[in-house]
Amino acid sequence: MNELKFDGKGKIYSMFRPSYPKMFIEYLHSGISINKSSIIADIGSGTGILSKQLLDVGVKIYAVEPNTDMRNVAEFDLSGCKNFISVNATAENTTLDDNSVDFITVAQAFHWFDKTNFKEESKRILKPNGKVILVWNTRVLTNESVEDYEKIMRKHCPDFEGFSGSKQSALYNEIGVESENDLKKFFEGKYETKTFENDKTNNLESFIGGALSASYAPKVQDKNYSAFVDDLTACFGKHANNGKLMMPFTTRSYSGIV
Repeated sequence: MNELKFDGKGKIYSMFRPSYPKMFIEYLHSGISINKSSIIADIGSGTGILSKQLLDVGVKIYAVEPNTDMRNVAEFDLSGCKNFISVNATAENTTLDDNSVDFITVAQAFHWFDKTNFKEESKRILKPNGKVILVWNTRVLTNESVEDYEKIMRKHCPDFEGFSGSKQSALYNEIGVESENDLKKFFEGKYETKTFENDKTNNLESFIGGALSASYAPKVQDKNYSAFVDDLTACFGKHANNGKLMMPFTTRSYSGIV
């Protein structure tokens, strides 16, 4: 993972990225048996969006994040949570003890990892029969506002290759795997897929903020920053109704034993 891509984006990421739906959190309880006694490594934890939701239901979290800016935001926001432990480390070398966690969660981050090394690290730190849960909030690409939004990304963001988690021309290629076989390989052939609705209603500030939080988005010092924001503002004006724009999202998770 190139952790420097998110330098300077921690605050805006924390403010404007969507959280995960209540039904997904309930599924972690009822379908995967996460409970108050569970110890979880939230790897690539970023600003702690999923970590916070899990802490709210009483689990113990090791939040593993290599980017200093993102990790500092999580530490500031979650420092009052007694079950929150921040870890400055990578997905491939978490520094956690052998057989020390019940579950691993990876929210919006798996596509950044060296998957072979991450799998070996997961096997090392998980207790017997522990599971890995991969999850993404993904845009619904057939929506007209999302189509226009994508055009802006392709126009202004040279590193943009597609939205994280979105199924496009190559199956799953935007979540860092080339085909369903790669997920089967990671999960030793068996995994469970779940999807949940997670639509996000934006005002202009949150619409632009969400775009700027992307790793590939221009930063304020970049020459194309103003044009990027201007095009986003025009897109919002075209599609918004009474100052609000609903962006359709689906939360998609994959869970299994590695």
